[in-house]
Amino acid sequence: MGPSGKVPDNAATGMACACQDGLGVYHPGVLTAMWEPRKIIELTRTPGCMSSLGGVNLNLGNNLQYGIQTDGGDDERRHKFSISFYNAHMYALPLLRMLDLYLPGQCTADPYSDFDVVSFSEIDPTWNNTALAFFQNPESAAVANVVAQQACALEAAAQFAGKQPMDSLWWCAGSWGGQYPLTGSVRSMDTPRTTSLAGIRELAVEHRRGLAYRTMGNDTVCRSKIYPTLPKQQYKLNMFSPTPETKEGHEVGESPYQWQGGMYRYPTGKGQDSTYMIYQWMDCCRTI
Repeated sequence: MGPSGKVPDNAATGMACACQDGLGVYHPGVLTAMWEPRKIIELTRTPGCMSSLGGVNLNLGNNLQYGIQTDGGDDERRHKFSISFYNAHMYALPLLRMLDLYLPGQCTADPYSDFDVVSFSEIDPTWNNTALAFFQNPESAAVANVVAQQACALEAAAQFAGKQPMDSLWWCAGSWGGQYPLTGSVRSMDTPRTTSLAGIRELAVEHRRGLAYRTMGNDTVCRSKIYPTLPKQQYKLNMFSPTPETKEGHEVGESPYQWQGGMYRYPTGKGQDSTYMIYQWMDCCRTI
């Protein structure tokens, strides 16, 4: 179920499984797996603008939190580099559970069972302050060097050749650049990559705080696990707005040239805010 695409390399293998109940008794089952729609992330330059709630404006943030999408190429020629800033809003949207479609009761990635607001970055002091973000994510110091960032270029080349994201390079995001720092300030590229990187940074923040779980792999078929970094193969993004991807999603770090419809996704007059549906790979043991 979900977007077409490959099974993650790190997904659970086999057909039979067994899980313990509360008394420690094992129950046999059958391994099931799917791409499940779980969340929506919207990236907006206007603080408090909730486009997924019908465009309502909440009194969040202040004028200092207005974002910008700059022309990375032009700015780099003039200023060596340029930065874009987006506010991020995350919503829970477990469609299969909401529609009561096939989904084993014990197979759940998080407690959400209906549409809900999970987070908005305007009230997160680390989202627009790299110094505060460092104290929350001190591991960023280990990858703040040229060698670590060059490894991201290798991942980008491998993905362009058809490989999946490398979870071993946990600080990278393929052709989108580095994941750190986990803030809304992103080095400017074309808008699809800039907004996608800001979106997965918000998802990485949830993992770092223990609010998102790993649901991929043989050790998660009975219960999802807390995972402090972003398991990239576990997620796919599907552009919801302004130009939907109607047939398949894209992997973390995948070049926009390989997306459905290509990289030119922002019609004139539509602005540069973006909304993405997040699909999550779910390995689950359906016990008998």
